[in-house]
Amino acid sequence: QVQLGESGGGLVQVGGSLRLSCAASGRTFSSYAMGWFRQAPGKEREFVAAIVWGGSMTYYADSVKGRFTISRDDAKNTVYQQMNSLKPEDTAVYYCAATPTWRTDKIYEYDFWGQGTQVTVSS
Repeated sequence: QVQLGESGGGLVQVGGSLRLSCAASGRTFSSYAMGWFRQAPGKEREFVAAIVWGGSMTYYADSVKGRFTISRDDAKNTVYQQMNSLKPEDTAVYYCAATPTWRTDKIYEYDFWGQGTQVTVSS
């Protein structure tokens, strides 16, 4: 069992930056791949980024490549998402999630979810 809690969301202007954090409970955090997803009003939840267990590989949605960076610190049971050059279309609730699958961007393969943190990019 893994419990997740996001923080770091907020209001930022276009072109600004935010760093999201996701703290996990449980001794097996390092055994899970971690992902970030987001959901804008009226839209389906979508994949943003993921990092495999061990941290040797990361991958991103095309819409955030070159702007977002996912990382993890297994000693702190925390996964991060650095978001730069933010755009209004990045406005959404951001969720972190954990999966035992080594690499996946499929929502249904993630077993544990946080409660989400709001990111609003104003123009």
